[in-house]
Amino acid sequence: MSLEVSESNMQCSKLLSAKGLSRQLGERILWRNLTIELVKGDRVGLVAPSGSGKTLLMRNLSLLDPLEQGQLTLHGRAPAEWGLPMWRSHVIYLNQRPVSHSGTVKQNLQSILLWGNHRHRCQWQENRICSWLATLGRDADFLEFDAKRLSGGELQILALMRAMQLDPDLLLLDEPCASLDTTTTYGVEQLLHTWLATDKRACIFTSHDVGQIERFASRIQELIP
Repeated sequence: MSLEVSESNMQCSKLLSAKGLSRQLGERILWRNLTIELVKGDRVGLVAPSGSGKTLLMRNLSLLDPLEQGQLTLHGRAPAEWGLPMWRSHVIYLNQRPVSHSGTVKQNLQSILLWGNHRHRCQWQENRICSWLATLGRDADFLEFDAKRLSGGELQILALMRAMQLDPDLLLLDEPCASLDTTTTYGVEQLLHTWLATDKRACIFTSHDVGQIERFASRIQELIP
């Protein structure tokens, strides 16, 4: 009896489950029969040689690319039960080369709150954003910067805050600190630690910085053909 309760609790604690995923480019098999299971608080470092399909896997998990093979569930529910827009609002992929729209950083952050399912779930919280900026060593003045004039690192900060304010269950971070200096990189790691500690959240991330993988990942997921 106690074993059955334990297994039931373990099942309920799963945030995302991916089973039997496969991906092929032409004749090349990137991965086959891949299984990933995430629970609250997971910080999974995705490790594989360049060109092994790390970005493609993240796009599959967020359903920006259709699955070739396998099954996904989020909190035990399949994508069809969520609907594609809602799935993508709970599982958010951040490209390592983010883009911005015309206007200020603040306008970029606010505009996404009006999109689709976001407008029913999220509200603008400037104090929250400013506290995140402080962790990253930025003043509130950053909100008034012209988003089209941001550096590569500043764009990564904008993209991260833009996603975090939507409170997704899973963040898929593709080289999130590639254009950031060391101090800001540590700030991003601290910010994510705090953010992931609340509610039922997890992240998967890639990094060419081995030190960051060792510091930040709670476990490693290797991609093996």
